[in-house]
Amino acid sequence: MKILYVLRTIIMYIYMFGYMLLYYPVLRRGEKALAAGDRETLRRIVNEHIPRWCRGLLRVAGVQLIVEGQEHIPAGQPVVFVGNHRSYFDIPLVLVSLDHPHGILAKEELARIPLLSRWMRLLGCVYVERDDVRGSLQALKDASAVVKGGDSFTIFPEGTRYKGEEGGVGEFKAGAFRIAIKSGVPVVPVAISGARGLYESHNYIVHPGTVRVTILPAIRTAGMSKDEQRQLPEAVRQNILAALSRLDHTVI
Repeated sequence: MKILYVLRTIIMYIYMFGYMLLYYPVLRRGEKALAAGDRETLRRIVNEHIPRWCRGLLRVAGVQLIVEGQEHIPAGQPVVFVGNHRSYFDIPLVLVSLDHPHGILAKEELARIPLLSRWMRLLGCVYVERDDVRGSLQALKDASAVVKGGDSFTIFPEGTRYKGEEGGVGEFKAGAFRIAIKSGVPVVPVAISGARGLYESHNYIVHPGTVRVTILPAIRTAGMSKDEQRQLPEAVRQNILAALSRLDHTVI
């Protein structure tokens, strides 16, 4: 049975890079649209190809995805999505679970992966190096500029993958919430349950499984008091913890 999981993992990687090679001409069109400031063409390419690529990736990996709460996403305005982070699969999961694919605050290592980094640039991702304080501040400014420009953004505020027990969540850093507060946009918490069991729990060999992505009600930041702003990271963390606890007791 183990050999089947290894084969599935190999096939997943072949698909992941094979799609990007096959649609390289589309990538070039997107890069030209980005350089020319043609947002309509860029958005059309991103909204068509990135979710398609991610759905294919999840399908090859044997993921059954259950998404709940899309009605909680405010319409007609940018938001900051804030999710818990346990797996490399979290990125493709949020890219297909939200209203549209949005830019993500991603670790610097992803900027060095050929082709993938170029698609992420089209998406509007911002890279951050965790040990570089000045670079981290600049990354937050860049992400704020994306939101102020009218686009939503996704952040995993733990800053790295949480390696504790299932259902747990690490400390939420305040930077993600400053972006929302300074831009005056809502924060939308996102609870992801089951993603680690797809990959990391099996020594980075893909195993099929079920993942639930639950989008929680938006939290308005406009008009918040200073005290409410300070409490926001922990309040969102507790909302996600409560959602994960409910999911852990749900029979799939």
